[in-house]
Amino acid sequence: MTAGKTPFELMMEQAQEMAKAFNPALETFSPKGYESLWPTMPKEMMEMAFGRGISKEGLDAKTRLLLTLAGLTMQGAQAETPFRMTVRHAREAGATKDEIAETIAQMSMFAGLPAMTRAMDLARDVMDDKEDDEK
Repeated sequence: MTAGKTPFELMMEQAQEMAKAFNPALETFSPKGYESLWPTMPKEMMEMAFGRGISKEGLDAKTRLLLTLAGLTMQGAQAETPFRMTVRHAREAGATKDEIAETIAQMSMFAGLPAMTRAMDLARDVMDDKEDDEK
């Protein structure tokens, strides 16, 4: 049953079927569970790997991640796991909740309100989770 599913959801279903064929223990694999396995990368490592290590005058990690959020929002925030991970990494790199919200809101002018609303819901969930961790 493929009606109403995004290409990412269809691809994940196919990957899960393939994983089950290789290893039946992977039957319960969930992309959301993958998120908890991926640690938040420290800001300094992000800047070394994705920017300042190559060009000292390049964009900092926070700016790069806010741009990534803008791009993911423009795509309709369909790739939920990468979107959520990018929000977490942006917070780690120093982005405030307001900066993340403003970046997403700015994309409503180009991607439309449904894309912005979906992205804002995902970002809010991640930021609310982070608040729980800090308590």
